[in-house]
Amino acid sequence: MADWSDCLDFGVSITKQASQIVLAAFKQQKDVMLKSSPADLVTETDQRVEKILISAIRDKYPLHKFIGEESVAAGERLELTDSPTWIIDPIDGTVNFVHRFPFVAISIAFTVNKQTEFGIVYSCVEDKLFCAQRGKGAFLNGVPLQTSGQEDINQCLVVTEIGAERDDLALSTMTSNIFRLLKLPVHGIRAVGTAAVDMCLVATGGADAYYHIGMHCWDIAASAIIVQEAGGVVMDTNGSEFDMMSRRVIAASSSAVANQIVQVVHAFPCRRDDEDPSKCTCEASHH
Repeated sequence: MADWSDCLDFGVSITKQASQIVLAAFKQQKDVMLKSSPADLVTETDQRVEKILISAIRDKYPLHKFIGEESVAAGERLELTDSPTWIIDPIDGTVNFVHRFPFVAISIAFTVNKQTEFGIVYSCVEDKLFCAQRGKGAFLNGVPLQTSGQEDINQCLVVTEIGAERDDLALSTMTSNIFRLLKLPVHGIRAVGTAAVDMCLVATGGADAYYHIGMHCWDIAASAIIVQEAGGVVMDTNGSEFDMMSRRVIAASSSAVANQIVQVVHAFPCRRDDEDPSKCTCEASHH
């Protein structure tokens, strides 16, 4: 079996370098542009960091492929093949970044044959480097991670995100999901503003579960393997196997907790990340 440790080490080193750009820009005034909604923001720093990461990787690994948030936003086709592929979110938590709310992360996942081999999430302001390699455990700044192992939903601290969607169906689904969880009850619900960090909090045991509908593969691909390697469970919100392209995820301390969340959380229709937008005229057929 191929060992991708060299790629992981290289990924960690360029992530740390790129974080210096994020941190330098964090304190500055930002030029903010909108993408899909008034809450879906992008800055020049997002675009610059992604370009730097991709060009550094391309120089070292010219045959590898890329899926980058800002490249896709600029119209590049999103396609996950069997080739070695780097899935990059240059700044997860752009709204936090714009407001100087101190949770912003660089997220990089690496897949081969469509299977994730490693994930890197660097929470820049906190200086926390989360990483995991398949079969080798998960680590935070070199210290092994372990989920809480909690099995009782009533004892759980649950993390989710509000997301950028502002249409009535998405908002009412999201708020009713929170309502139903609070009525179970759970101990509490938190939203940090970055899916990558949210899921890493499950890996540390600081939170017991995370769920979300509407995020993208680059938000969660790296943190999914970090949760799994820390002993946690990652699945679709409908209870089926996790699919990073489906835009639905539950990450939990145990399958018992994940399955209890499946019973409570409803999804709203989202177009799959890997679906060709030009071929899809009806979103509502995808549940």
